[in-house]
Amino acid sequence: MLKPITREKLEQLIPLIATGQQYAYYWGKWSDLLNRLLISVVGVVVVLILSLLFGDQGDALILILGAIASLYWLWCPVYQASLRNAAIRRFKYAGFWRGKVLDVFLTEELIGEEETVNQRGELVIIENRERWINLLLGDESGFEVEVQAPLQRIYKGIVPGQTAELLVLSNQSDLGRINKISDAYIPKQNLWVGLYPYLQRDVFTEVSRQLGGVSPSRVRRTTRNRRIKRRDQY
Repeated sequence: MLKPITREKLEQLIPLIATGQQYAYYWGKWSDLLNRLLISVVGVVVVLILSLLFGDQGDALILILGAIASLYWLWCPVYQASLRNAAIRRFKYAGFWRGKVLDVFLTEELIGEEETVNQRGELVIIENRERWINLLLGDESGFEVEVQAPLQRIYKGIVPGQTAELLVLSNQSDLGRINKISDAYIPKQNLWVGLYPYLQRDVFTEVSRQLGGVSPSRVRRTTRNRRIKRRDQY
């Protein structure tokens, strides 16, 4: 099922200012925080040097620059998420898509490389890999799309046959060519799967209910013993 949504609803689903989940995504790990703190410290030092050079001239500007630099570690995640949201909001048209999970499998993805020197003084590149869950989603029209995310234990209940929902974006009014998709929602498990939390989640679940979806609170939680053929087990 693919239902076009209005521009107003799209801007509610993907707000211009970062949501809490988006802020948490760009907050990152301790290493990311330390890098931002280092940039803040360097920025403050630069502002102090400028204040010494210019003396009393431009006190107001120096004060503003100092505040911006000192709080860089705090506002930077908001700025990064807002830029990403703005890029998605540039698409002219959007639609609500509902399909099924066709397949669930795991892969190992390269997330970074580190250079180090071994005991013989040789340069060695160490690959950092992470296990990701991959969902192949599709509908009766033959449309298929793949959604990835770092593997988490909570994804263990996702199996083929479950309903999946997401937002599709396009520059064509008939949504004939899909340029971008959001993170996917699995109502049965009340789970979100994706690399980045694009959506305002409470708004999306409300749209889902309006279009015939089932509220997570109304889903009957039953335990079934199934044997699912997968490319990899987890």
